[in-house]
Amino acid sequence: MYLPSLAELDAAAALVYRAMPPTPQYSWPLLNEAVGTGVWVKHENHTPLGTFKARGAVVYLDALVRRAPEVRGIIAPTRGNHGQAIAFSGARLGLQVTVVVPHGNSVEKNACMRGLGARVIEHGHDFQESREHALALMRDEGLHMVPSYHEDLVAGVASGWLELFRAQPDLDLVLVPIGQGSGICGAIAARHALGVKTRIIGVVSSHAPAYQLSFRAGYSIEAAVSTVVADGLACRVADAASLAAVLECADDVLAVSDDEVARAMRLYYRCTHNLAEGAGAAALAAAMQIKDGPLIRGKKIGLPLTGGNVDAELFRHILQGP
Repeated sequence: MYLPSLAELDAAAALVYRAMPPTPQYSWPLLNEAVGTGVWVKHENHTPLGTFKARGAVVYLDALVRRAPEVRGIIAPTRGNHGQAIAFSGARLGLQVTVVVPHGNSVEKNACMRGLGARVIEHGHDFQESREHALALMRDEGLHMVPSYHEDLVAGVASGWLELFRAQPDLDLVLVPIGQGSGICGAIAARHALGVKTRIIGVVSSHAPAYQLSFRAGYSIEAAVSTVVADGLACRVADAASLAAVLECADDVLAVSDDEVARAMRLYYRCTHNLAEGAGAAALAAAMQIKDGPLIRGKKIGLPLTGGNVDAELFRHILQGP
């Protein structure tokens, strides 16, 4: 398995910082009290797009226009944050961007992608069906498909993990949500490059358990998706390359329910007054799930708040919970 060097990751980070500044990491007293240990939150909800995905697209598209300057249009399937990222970075480079989302996708994420200049097409009932339609459009219209997982995406995403590990090099554990794998692979790459000893545990939705089932079996297992709250984790089939990295380098993969994620969203808001979307709160949900066990008790942990792009109506409903 290829892992980039520290010099390669720092070069990718330099590209990222042309488009956005580093994000902060804070330790919040009320959150520490709730989890029962020292917690450092990496605030990827503070990027210009409210998601860690902003980092990867900058690096991927910079490399694309250098190796294939003839490309004028790009396309990708998305539940929102990946699409926002390529729309943002594509506009900076003068590329025409098309994104394909499933029916019933986040209204506000769709609006944001359109606001960034993307053509938004609704097709299919889940991410996989949207992906198949995007592939057909790619062939029909001569577009370049931006994958959900790629080494360049990982290198960009790793810039956030470099920031966290350099700021807090003695973290015992980080919990990382898994959608298509760029987030956890960025954490793996940064850990390897810096030589820190932090354990890495992935987090999936129990209503989209493909990566957990695949991790425990040692090979890819497809699983149905039914999550309502954590749409950023709505993966039916694990990406082969990211799964290989997870199998080799992750310590475990946990699953959290929509109810647990909703409680974590409320906890983030009440303890920090930060907005977390479902996938963005999944790491905290997992920490609350295992907080009384040896992985958490007495340890120093890192949690990426990976995004804050949640529809207002959904968040209003979630805040009404206990």
